[in-house]
Amino acid sequence: MSIPAQPFVTRLADGGVFPHMLGKIVCVGRNYAEHARELDNPVPSAPLLFIKPATSAVPMAHDIAAPFTRGEVHFETELALLIGKRLSAASAEAAQQAVAGLGLALDLTLRDVQSQLKEKGHPWEIAKAFDGACPLSPFVALHEVPDWADLRFTLDIDGARRQTGETRDMLFAIPELLAEMSRHFTLQPGDVVLTGTPAGVGPLPRNARLSLQASFGLEVTTRTR
Repeated sequence: MSIPAQPFVTRLADGGVFPHMLGKIVCVGRNYAEHARELDNPVPSAPLLFIKPATSAVPMAHDIAAPFTRGEVHFETELALLIGKRLSAASAEAAQQAVAGLGLALDLTLRDVQSQLKEKGHPWEIAKAFDGACPLSPFVALHEVPDWADLRFTLDIDGARRQTGETRDMLFAIPELLAEMSRHFTLQPGDVVLTGTPAGVGPLPRNARLSLQASFGLEVTTRTR
């Protein structure tokens, strides 16, 4: 995959552009117990955090050009949070107030590569942070979401439901998750946080139609090639 010719532009669902450039993408692993179990991983007692660079982001509405020649590419659908205020060692209340918008993301994972690296005890960023590894939707402004503490999102592939996520099933709720992240990494306006994927992950098929929906009025369709 080639490096995008232009920096990623964070777009809003109303057609506007977010006034800050995309920074880092902070992610949490195994934030849904059933997803941890489906991969035979232990359910964590504290958030497992990792970072994708801004260069991994691509617009979700564009075709997904996944690196299929490098082994299985797995899809992981996630609720994405757009950060609008600086957060450092923040309380859960302050962290919650720093969210500017909600969107959806695909945390694409080179599963074969990741498994090989984990077996050797090596870091597995190259399985998660490659160019194009984070298709992102536009973001719905938070003030347009009536109850963002109880959200639901889904992924359909070629018309078949593959994943359903609900925030009430998260092991670590969003305010506490953001506060914990801010203890380790200062979050800046323009950063994006991925909140974990529910059960149902699997190999991303070629030439497939993906439809993602969220209960806050967001719907995005894309294709793989």
